[in-house]
Amino acid sequence: MANLPSVVILGDYEQALRRFSNWTKVDQRCHIAIYHEPLHEEALYEAVKDADVIVLVRDRIPFNEALIARLPKLKLFIFTGKRNGTLDASALISRNIPIACTPGGPSKETTTELTWALILGASKHLVRQNKLIGSGSWRDECSVLPMLAGERLGIIGLGSIGSSVARVGKAFGMELVTWSPNMTAERATAQNAKSVSLEELLKTSKVVSLHLVAGANTKGLIGAEELAMMRPDALLVNTSRSALINMHALRDALVAGRPGQAAIDVFDIEPLPAGDPLRSAPNLLTTPHLGFVAEPVFAEFSKGIVNTLEAWLEMRPLPHPFEP
Repeated sequence: MANLPSVVILGDYEQALRRFSNWTKVDQRCHIAIYHEPLHEEALYEAVKDADVIVLVRDRIPFNEALIARLPKLKLFIFTGKRNGTLDASALISRNIPIACTPGGPSKETTTELTWALILGASKHLVRQNKLIGSGSWRDECSVLPMLAGERLGIIGLGSIGSSVARVGKAFGMELVTWSPNMTAERATAQNAKSVSLEELLKTSKVVSLHLVAGANTKGLIGAEELAMMRPDALLVNTSRSALINMHALRDALVAGRPGQAAIDVFDIEPLPAGDPLRSAPNLLTTPHLGFVAEPVFAEFSKGIVNTLEAWLEMRPLPHPFEP
């Protein structure tokens, strides 16, 4: 297999990619190495230094210009989904290295589901209630639970996912308000929501859910000052990007009790380091970035990788070229 092209696949934490496609043709014509654990710095370089093709599962492992410059054999770069926030695509384009992506599958739908799992799980204190049962107890003072019906749901970002979250909130009988840098009253009204200022949204909402792209004007959007505006019984939910929130400020805010709770699926460093202070933060429900982790999504990722590799090996046009 020494003369076969080398394909290195990074970030398959779930060991899922081979389960959803027929890799026979690719295996016959390539040497494939799949890494299931995170790689960093020199360990990452050692894994990819001889690669003809690199495949990333989403944006789990950053690739910057300096690393790309050290890969003279690289001929094709693939990432799953439609967007990768940690890849320096310009460094690849400047070397005329083709970039391909894959279909994203129903990742927006599954992110909506997780958002509501977090909202309901946190507001109903499900982890605590489950621990009571497991310990042989029944109810305690925290078993008198609030309701969401009639409360205000503040949605920051009313795109595809934010709009889906809004529709579920409406079904629960919540009042919908929204804000984003380019929000209009007409866009908000189309989703049965009211466009308000960010300050009003934070000060008045029982649940605040983030659904923005982390861009230059939204990174660090929610910092210490914004967190302090929130109600002491409010719940802050983030299934979007961790860069939207100052995560150090979030832990301090939870200790101070404003907001009263947070439910977070995304973190500055993933996997979350064992000693990260967020692991011991009070009133924080966490999940290990599960928003897009679903069988139909990974089936699309797997098929997209295989189809792209087969096309490349047969010198056919790539099925999903990346468009910057």
